[in-house]
Amino acid sequence: MGQPTRVPAQAWIVTGAGTVVNLCLGILYAWSVWKANLIAGSEHRPGEPMTGLNAGWHYLSDAQATWEYAICGFVFALFMIPGGRLQDRYGPRVGATLAGLCLGSGCILAGVMKSYLGMILGFGLLGGIGMGLGYAAATPAAVKWFGPHRRGLIVGLVVAGYGGASIYIAPLAKYLIGAYGLTGSFVILGVLFAAVIILAGRFLAMPPADYVPPGPASAATATRPVVSATVDWSARAMLCTWQFYALVLLFIASAQSGLLVIANAVPMLKETSPASAQFAWILASFGGLVNASGRIGTGMYSDRVGRANAYALNGIVSVICLLATPWVMAQGQAVLLFVVVGVAFWQYGGSLSLMPAFTADFFGSKNLGLNYGLVFLGWGFAFFVPQLAGYI
Repeated sequence: MGQPTRVPAQAWIVTGAGTVVNLCLGILYAWSVWKANLIAGSEHRPGEPMTGLNAGWHYLSDAQATWEYAICGFVFALFMIPGGRLQDRYGPRVGATLAGLCLGSGCILAGVMKSYLGMILGFGLLGGIGMGLGYAAATPAAVKWFGPHRRGLIVGLVVAGYGGASIYIAPLAKYLIGAYGLTGSFVILGVLFAAVIILAGRFLAMPPADYVPPGPASAATATRPVVSATVDWSARAMLCTWQFYALVLLFIASAQSGLLVIANAVPMLKETSPASAQFAWILASFGGLVNASGRIGTGMYSDRVGRANAYALNGIVSVICLLATPWVMAQGQAVLLFVVVGVAFWQYGGSLSLMPAFTADFFGSKNLGLNYGLVFLGWGFAFFVPQLAGYI
């Protein structure tokens, strides 16, 4: 096929389809809305039965309500590995179809069982499997259509769907829980997500074997400090390099803070400003908007200043804001809470556009599905920090 002078239209269709898939998989980032309705709080005790629309459910402790979130995230990370292998061998449509079936059936199971065990099996295990298979299908498929000078932007656009999902899922979940109860919210969203993911997955496609992505439009863009691998590394060879383990550690460091905030966004606003409790879901939606923006924005400037510089810039600002968060909450400063939490969301979202681009820069794009699946284990390990915080 040779090297085209411009990116074909199908490349952008694949990118858009990947974003749509992630807009469904991102239900995880709206978990704090369900958590706020599951935990006992000061008015009830863990194990006490619920009434009304939620009859049959029982209140959970903070730690219990975090376990589903933690298990889902870790299973998500684990299934990025077989998901990546599926993507590399059979293309992205198989993984996307299985993702829709797993996530949809998992949500339905969690709603129908009305129990802590049902949440673990449905949302935690089946939901995590669906997320891993779907996420592994969407990003590598889009990346392979573009050259390294656009890699950060394209990854940012695709994964922005996952980060931005809570923009609409948080208010939708709040409405569904209020109108149809916890069970209704899970069942309705399960059916919706299964249909959308399977349909969008039909538009995911790999480029032809002889396809060569177009290069930079000008000599100026060719001087950008983005290093791209000239050899496509196998997973076995990658595991023998120190760069792989460094990327896993970087992933753990950058993900743990964002995951901690995501899991507790709604309760944090309730504690900071009790008068704003009924609008606490807004913080989750705001976080989703900034999370998605951080993925696109960080991806764009990482193509210009380099991945490492972008990572360091995001990290330093985030550390300052995270250290200030306890003081902001103690002072009851709801507006400032949006600022410091917003920075954490931006940095976290940015890391999820940097890490696949980092992986492709170091190890090539041919085996990106499996290789990034292995690097993504760092994100899974970071999920145990919110669980630890729940016990604390």
